[in-house]
Amino acid sequence: MQFNFTKYSKVYYIISGILILASVISLSMFGLKYGIEFVGGSSMQIDFTNARPSNEAIQNSLKAFNLGGITVQPSGDKGAVLQFKGVDEATHQQILAELSKVSPATEKSFQYIGPSIGQELRNKTELAIILALLAITLYIAFAFRKVSKPVNSWKYGIASLIALFHDVLIPLGIFSILGKLYNVEITIPIIAALLTILGFSVHDTIVIFDRIRENILRRGMGQFEETVNWSLTQTIGRSISTVLTVEFVLIFLYFLGGETLKYFALALIIGITSGAYSSIFIASPILVSWYKWSAKRSLLT
Repeated sequence: MQFNFTKYSKVYYIISGILILASVISLSMFGLKYGIEFVGGSSMQIDFTNARPSNEAIQNSLKAFNLGGITVQPSGDKGAVLQFKGVDEATHQQILAELSKVSPATEKSFQYIGPSIGQELRNKTELAIILALLAITLYIAFAFRKVSKPVNSWKYGIASLIALFHDVLIPLGIFSILGKLYNVEITIPIIAALLTILGFSVHDTIVIFDRIRENILRRGMGQFEETVNWSLTQTIGRSISTVLTVEFVLIFLYFLGGETLKYFALALIIGITSGAYSSIFIASPILVSWYKWSAKRSLLT
């Protein structure tokens, strides 16, 4: 049985357009809250012997040190991770002593990153994502170079690039809202999650595109829209089963993996879900829409 996936292409585009627009507005209004890896500062992880004091009590106890905005994230039952502006070793020890006055505490780790190092890492991260997107687009265009009709090979690359932007923008938009409401920061694990999303999404898209190529070579040119729908019908079972298998693991990781892995797992859950949607309902329908637009244009000329 063949499903007509491309029949409702306009609906898919509207849904994705709304999500992308909302993400862009969120990023414009709130931006992203970067962790100290990217902006520089100090991070202190402590365990309290007794019950963990409230975030407000911890922040009030450190007001005298002029640490700027102090972020307190609970860790486990009695632990907390504190992030604030960079301090020297003497101030570091004074902070630890002050926290012990509130409630006896033991330091598990302390990390300081200078602002110049943080900015350099941020620049390299942005460059890595741009290069990854470019490399993926060029690879797809090269891989489909022998399929020049009815859609040029470079259009496969552009369609995959649009889907990838879709898959990255939506998680970033959600994390900008989480950063505003809950002080959720963009950290190295979340960047790793975004790069993983790119790889997972493009893999799913390539599988579908490759089936389109096989069907064109096997069945001839025929109706391109029918070929795309047949290819999606053949691959949708694999796409859904693969995504669900990964999502089940990530959901358990989100709830049971602890504070360190919580938002890493959340980024993957959002991105992989978005990637599965874009591979089926965005990338392939874009090829059909592009083909129809080109056909109408050639008739007019």
